[in-house]
Amino acid sequence: MNKLELVEALKQEANLTKNEAVVVVDVFFDTIAEALSEDNRVEIRGLCSFYVKSYMAYTGRNPKTGEKVQIKPKKLPFFKCGKELRERVDQ
Repeated sequence: MNKLELVEALKQEANLTKNEAVVVVDVFFDTIAEALSEDNRVEIRGLCSFYVKSYMAYTGRNPKTGEKVQIKPKKLPFFKCGKELRERVDQ
């Protein structure tokens, strides 16, 4: 399912106009992205949680040349599946 299909499903299920459904979906994703950019955890009970992992700087290696490369510290978003979703998918 992509974003447009999600908008269409929300439009049908909640009896909204397409523009209203687009606003709801955009606010939902923007709010999650904003929370993660502030290093906050987002938890949707029964579905999933999103959180940010921080990584320290380290020395890596260019696989093509074998040359050592210094990798900067970074933060990456992570998704963790909730128990109810996992059980529903595994049926």
